[in-house]
Amino acid sequence: MTTDEPAQQAGTGIRLRAASARDAEEITQVFLDSRADALPYLPRVHSDEDTLAWITHVVLPGSTVWVAESEAEEVLGFASLDADGHELDQLYLRPGSLRRGIGSQLLALVKEASGGELSLYTFQRNTAARAFYERHGFTAESYDDGSRNEEKEPDVLYRWSAPQAPPAAAPDPAR
Repeated sequence: MTTDEPAQQAGTGIRLRAASARDAEEITQVFLDSRADALPYLPRVHSDEDTLAWITHVVLPGSTVWVAESEAEEVLGFASLDADGHELDQLYLRPGSLRRGIGSQLLALVKEASGGELSLYTFQRNTAARAFYERHGFTAESYDDGSRNEEKEPDVLYRWSAPQAPPAAAPDPAR
């Protein structure tokens, strides 16, 4: 799937598609709601208006962003891949959309677009996210004290590499 083609996921009623500028408000709301629900310990370092401006003017134009939407065209989640194509910058789901395979679908799309190498940061205390990424083949590589992020919350760097195909067998010269 290219980033311009929508994909209906069989039997789920969920459609994955490239995000556009018109999605900025819904993406922002998913981001804010998800963080409030899953990460209530995080300090709010930006207003809702500043977060919308960041999504609108930084995230959407500066990275590859996909949304997962319902049949009613409600944005249920989104994922963004950095401009270099090797770091998952964001993956957030609307709180009522967890445990439906939506995050897995978005992550599979990002993995495919990454060219086989992907990294991401998540907060150390976000045990649900850490378990999710580990189930999907990511390995914790390093831990940080929080000095690298605005929230000053300790985080962990995860990496994933696509499995390598086994080398082709050499032809049998006796045949």
